[in-house]
Amino acid sequence: MKLLLSFVLGVSAVNVKGHLRHDTGRLQSEFPFYHTSEELEAQARHLVSKCKVHAELQTVKQDYVSIDEIRIKKTQNGAPKNRVSLLFGEHSRELIGPETGLMLLKMLCGEIEEKLLDEALKDSEFQLILNANPVSRARVEAGEYCLRENPHGVDLNRNWDEKWNLGSTASSDNQFHGQRPFSEPETQLVRDLITGFQPTTFLSVHSGTLGMYMPWAYDSQHLAKRNRGPMLSVLEELDSSHCKCPFGAAGKEVGYDCPGTSFDWVYDHLKAPFSFAWEIYADPLEREGLRRRWEEKVASMQTSEHPSFALMELYSGMQTDFMGTAPTLLSDCFSSFNPGREEEYNATVTNWARSYLNLAIKTSPHV
Repeated sequence: MKLLLSFVLGVSAVNVKGHLRHDTGRLQSEFPFYHTSEELEAQARHLVSKCKVHAELQTVKQDYVSIDEIRIKKTQNGAPKNRVSLLFGEHSRELIGPETGLMLLKMLCGEIEEKLLDEALKDSEFQLILNANPVSRARVEAGEYCLRENPHGVDLNRNWDEKWNLGSTASSDNQFHGQRPFSEPETQLVRDLITGFQPTTFLSVHSGTLGMYMPWAYDSQHLAKRNRGPMLSVLEELDSSHCKCPFGAAGKEVGYDCPGTSFDWVYDHLKAPFSFAWEIYADPLEREGLRRRWEEKVASMQTSEHPSFALMELYSGMQTDFMGTAPTLLSDCFSSFNPGREEEYNATVTNWARSYLNLAIKTSPHV
């Protein structure tokens, strides 16, 4: 185990102008089972320092942002063939994503027993970036539950250099793609961390609906060709175990072009064999309707290939990451993207942390 002490004052302690951190009292008082940014950082450091396998943590900083990266593998000198990179928190209002990442870290480091662990670590090394939009997340913790973008009003999952020019140029749009590709310090830092890791399996985690997606997101008409069969096979198997929700090419599934996403970029530029984006939580009432309509569509489709569920009515009312829609009330925003009851919170973080281990197990034979 190894803790790299190259960190500086964490971004959770400052805002974009260097002022003291935002008050996190609202989140703590209303949903005390969630972790603040400071708690996420502290628990991650503690877990790495006590990890039962080899673990490293480093902090990188640029401008007003600092981001932690954690790497975990079975032994220090090992070189697992499957390098699994998981990115959480690109959208600050999606608090549940980083919570699942923290649970994964607890499993990987042996704080929580998990029967999948040995198999997952056999051929895989993990990279975890738990908090990719830290300054805006601090504002969410203070009660701005609808905030999606970074402090410059840029949607970080539209700022990547993958068909970026097709994205929104309206600065008032909550999918504003920025002044240029990688204009934001958050995406620059995350890009460099992921490039340094060279993943063979990449996953960007979001919430607001249920869905398990592969490229392309920027194109609502086509599935990616390279490694298409294995990607679809992995998604189908994991979907049946962990989600029972729409899966396939992101753009086709939501019926909406989404240029500038991280997982399209990793797939296209880093040539990762597997690159995915998962939506891991929907409001229970909306989730039931989505699943019912999805099952009806599946039953009605007879095709030898994976059916497309790219019908906008399927997502009616859903607050999907890719569509970028949001309710207008803060209370609605929280419940649309995050479990509000501790029992459901616990079930969500456990299910999806296990899915990440399963992801490593299912992809490792193909890399």
